[in-house]
Amino acid sequence: MNVYDFDKTIYKGDSTLDFYFYCLKRQPFLILIIPIQILGFIRYKLGLITKLQFKGVFYSFLKYVRDIEGKIEDFWRNNKSKIQPWYLKQQLPDDVIISASPEFLLQSICKEVGISNLIASIVDMRTGECLSENCYGMEKTKRYREKYGDAPINEFYSDSLTDTPLAKIAKKSFGVDGDKIIPWHDFEKISSNSSIQKEFMLFIVVGIVNTFNGVLFATLFSLILDSTISFILGYGCSLIISYILNSIFVFKHALSFVKFIKFCISYIPNFLIQFVMVLVFLHYFHLKEIIVYAISAALGVPVTFLMVKFFALKK
Repeated sequence: MNVYDFDKTIYKGDSTLDFYFYCLKRQPFLILIIPIQILGFIRYKLGLITKLQFKGVFYSFLKYVRDIEGKIEDFWRNNKSKIQPWYLKQQLPDDVIISASPEFLLQSICKEVGISNLIASIVDMRTGECLSENCYGMEKTKRYREKYGDAPINEFYSDSLTDTPLAKIAKKSFGVDGDKIIPWHDFEKISSNSSIQKEFMLFIVVGIVNTFNGVLFATLFSLILDSTISFILGYGCSLIISYILNSIFVFKHALSFVKFIKFCISYIPNFLIQFVMVLVFLHYFHLKEIIVYAISAALGVPVTFLMVKFFALKK
């Protein structure tokens, strides 16, 4: 049999988010739950709750959705066209769909398209309670084995490297990038490069925020302290904020004291570059402090990125 992921693989987009925004559009008062969902997301990123617990918080909006069955039916009436044409052309009767999306959401579309084998996360459509583990990563392989035993997978398709465990047990595996079907070993290389590029861009965004913080703190300290000491104190304050932002949004790591120390060590080359810049341009060229702080903060970004990624926050 052939096995497929659903979202961003045979479906153009994320069906769970699409359904959420569909409900939000028809019942605008659901916006009142967004602060709870955001708080849950922050707690998850800080490592205070698990991904499964966060999903339970996110799905809490289902408690307030009126006529859930009718909305699911209408949702798929409007979104059935997002099933990939390439999949419909090669669809076989014994295809298996394995997805992290809720089972209750995918059942009707699978039935309508003619897919009889579905493995997905089990969520109570009326309460949002997660009744099974999130069907993600290794859990997909576990659920497949529980249902089909050692039945071989002829071909496997997914848009994400998190599905590598399933890809490894298939005879042939393919990565999906929109309408492109790519052999898995090539897809791994492309995804790895894209991941690093995305991390670097996010790192730069955090760096811009960090630059602003460093300049702000250093300038404030310079009102009452020596310019060199002000730079050191401002750099330290911005470094703490930078560690938190990089851990949560860029490299996706739980916060820890050990990682913070390694993070600080990673910034030593960057600090030395900036410190020399401050000494030279402030004391010898007598440029304005805010200009020197800004220019020096922009240097050493690539070196710092590599140090943080492969030393401080290495996976």
